[in-house]
Amino acid sequence: RMVINFSLAGQLLGRSDILDLARHGLDYVEKVHWQPEQDGYAYTLRDHKPEDMSQQAYAYSFVLAMHAAARIAGIHEDNSQITRVYDIMEVKFWLPAHSAYADTISPDGVMSEYRGQNSNMHICEAMIAAYSATEEQRYLDRAKVLAETFTQRQANLADGLIWEHYTPQFEIDWDYNRNDPKNLYRPWGFQPGHQNEWTKNLLNIYRHDPQQWMLQRAKELFDRAYQTAWDDEYGGLIYGFDPEGKWCDDDKYFWVQAESFASAALLYQASGDAKYREQYNALWRYSWEHFVDHEHGAWWRVLRRDNAKYNKEKSPCGAKCDYHTLVSCIEALRTLK
Repeated sequence: RMVINFSLAGQLLGRSDILDLARHGLDYVEKVHWQPEQDGYAYTLRDHKPEDMSQQAYAYSFVLAMHAAARIAGIHEDNSQITRVYDIMEVKFWLPAHSAYADTISPDGVMSEYRGQNSNMHICEAMIAAYSATEEQRYLDRAKVLAETFTQRQANLADGLIWEHYTPQFEIDWDYNRNDPKNLYRPWGFQPGHQNEWTKNLLNIYRHDPQQWMLQRAKELFDRAYQTAWDDEYGGLIYGFDPEGKWCDDDKYFWVQAESFASAALLYQASGDAKYREQYNALWRYSWEHFVDHEHGAWWRVLRRDNAKYNKEKSPCGAKCDYHTLVSCIEALRTLK
């Protein structure tokens, strides 16, 4: 994600020094994370050595997106790295019978029975980026397949919304992490932020292949997420709600607000409906007032419902960094310019 950040920002700002940082990170991923004897990337390292060799589709989505960003920024001179990572993912994770990707493979090669939407959502995002970088149709086609799988087929199992967790046959697992709604990667409940990220995916596919169902589904997902999760008293979108629409986690997370204002901007562009412009403005004003650190920069990671800070943590190492906020701002700039 850091390489994506520096690639996109360096290109946007015309800063070769920022692109050099992207090159440095890219080099580290390919020379240290990549383990050729195991034909895979180390999920985590310690002291520059593999610590966890489990194969995570979620992580591979960002390796693919990283190479796409590097190609768009002119760091890569050809598409070979994008092709290579796509092909690895095809062998390791793709489940053609389900039109979706598996989630996790243990270091000894055993595929987990867990199936989830989160990794597939980010793979869809990465496929769109790969198409933008290469103009190769197979990447857009795969993004469309994933969008159909999760925003139509799987959503039809959950009253039109996208549940997080599934069985090996992609039946809904209503009980997975039921007692852990704050789980960082696999929380229980409907995630308004993820409904809105699928909105963004649908509309970025719609840019290239404008099918009416995509716009309609994007509206439905965003409208229900916003209506259910917007906090009329304190502002912002809460983190999660249960199948009855009751909040199960009323904290406010930085990435939820950022992805949602990007989605609102895209909806306004695609539909022309002024309510999405108003919701974009409401989300941006809320984020500017409560999440942005105007003294030192970046955003606070998580706030209580009343917008009080839990701590002074921002952009923690590992998964979050400033990826969501930076790419959402770039998305809004691209959309509303």
